[in-house]
Amino acid sequence: MKNLKIGIIDLVSKGPSNTLWGRIMNANLASIMPQVVAAWCEQAGHQVKLICYTGREDLNKELPQQVDLVFISSFSQAALLAYALSNYFRNRRVVTVLGGPHARCYPDDSAKYFDYVLGFTNKSTIAEVLNNCCPQGPTGKQLSADKQPLDLPGVRERWKFIEPTLQKAPFLKMVPMLASLGCPYTCSFCIDSVVPYQPLNFETTKTDLQFLLTKFRKPLIAWHDPNFGVRFEENIETIAAAAPPKSFRFAAESSLSILTENHLKALRQNGFEALLPGIESWYELGNKSRTSHVAGEEKVNRISEHVNMMFRYIPYVQTNFVLGLDSDEGDGPFELTKRFIDKTPAAFPGYSLLTAFGEAAPLNLQYQKQGRVLAFPFHFLNNHLAMNLKPKNYEWIKFYDKVIDLTKYTFSVKNIFRRFRAAPAFTSKWMNFMRAISAEGYGRIRFYRQVRKKLIEDYSFRRFFEGETKQIPPFYIDIIRKDLGQWWQWLPQGATEHDPNAYLNKSLKTESAEIRQLKTESISR
Repeated sequence: MKNLKIGIIDLVSKGPSNTLWGRIMNANLASIMPQVVAAWCEQAGHQVKLICYTGREDLNKELPQQVDLVFISSFSQAALLAYALSNYFRNRRVVTVLGGPHARCYPDDSAKYFDYVLGFTNKSTIAEVLNNCCPQGPTGKQLSADKQPLDLPGVRERWKFIEPTLQKAPFLKMVPMLASLGCPYTCSFCIDSVVPYQPLNFETTKTDLQFLLTKFRKPLIAWHDPNFGVRFEENIETIAAAAPPKSFRFAAESSLSILTENHLKALRQNGFEALLPGIESWYELGNKSRTSHVAGEEKVNRISEHVNMMFRYIPYVQTNFVLGLDSDEGDGPFELTKRFIDKTPAAFPGYSLLTAFGEAAPLNLQYQKQGRVLAFPFHFLNNHLAMNLKPKNYEWIKFYDKVIDLTKYTFSVKNIFRRFRAAPAFTSKWMNFMRAISAEGYGRIRFYRQVRKKLIEDYSFRRFFEGETKQIPPFYIDIIRKDLGQWWQWLPQGATEHDPNAYLNKSLKTESAEIRQLKTESISR
């Protein structure tokens, strides 16, 4: 096997961007797997350059030149930029590979534009690509391991790829780490719901933490686990064994069922400063918050009490909600969320619109069978710019009325001020304020109002939302063109469109093939 020149691009941004929030935070959103792949490629003897694209870089200057192979990691919201970059490289006879969440969710669409599309990826998967580095057109080759890898290169091995990205972050510099893969919960909309939980090597975690103390006085670490602390005692013991108490600062996404008061005391003792628990719904998914037998007002009261208790130990808490679940109906879900905001003023509420990401979860098959999944361009599938699923119990304009009303309430001057006063630390106050006045708060209100206006005034726009046409409204095409900038010219023809029922159609073909096989076997007997 010859020595290859390899480029790896981690798409944090979906196009050129110079917003204040992006300048501060985007470099802290780097993914771990591109760094892992870079380490594996170097271990195999190849030359590697990794770029974390935050939206501020000039990709014409940053992109590796005269390379043999380019890996691109992308969430669905950056998929069109990924497609454009692949087209750019393939026109230069460079082999391209797509990995990350979009590759897992939409493998068949991705294979139209890449030579290789990776699902679960381990060292052997990468070795197969490296050993067969050649174009695969017209349709790319899909590769996937049976499960997630049992171990990954640690921070020390990835440091040469982590450090250049951290240098782009002006203030907060968050080191990405993983203590586990998969999740024990089965939230029907989540990509990790079908991935078995497995802890990674605790000794590697300890060594990595100790290594970071040689780089920072007090490292700030973001755990990328889907649900941190499932093996709580082992995780805390590992952190405590690495260095004296409060040697680190940590942020993690976890569930309220794990975040008991005793656990919160241990987390505070060991430097945890930010937690992001998922509440999701007032009417279902209660197993993550120890409220599986309560709903509605009672659930609001219990969770509000729990979250307020968290602030005795943790200075920053973001509570995550999903809007538009099939269990939601009428004013209730939105009014209950307002009640929660009133009762829990220090918490920052994060809202996601229910989105069916291709093959991410088995429930998406049901949505596709019901004809409810819409062909929104991938560019808008980031949980808030578009809901690609027709609501079960709401008409579109009414739904947007309620989403706008809730968002306005959340980011009203009164509630921004209450959140600012209630937050227990200056960093929390600053973060909450910046998020409220940026794209996450005021920006979303403006965008939702535009969509609502279009739903009323533009018949073709409304028909797209109703699933009566797959013709993408010019409103969305114009946004894509503007966001991609110079990369719009490299976007392959037809890339803004995709089959929203691809998962269902593939499943039906598989079922038909299995039935034919059974019939053949029956006849032969």
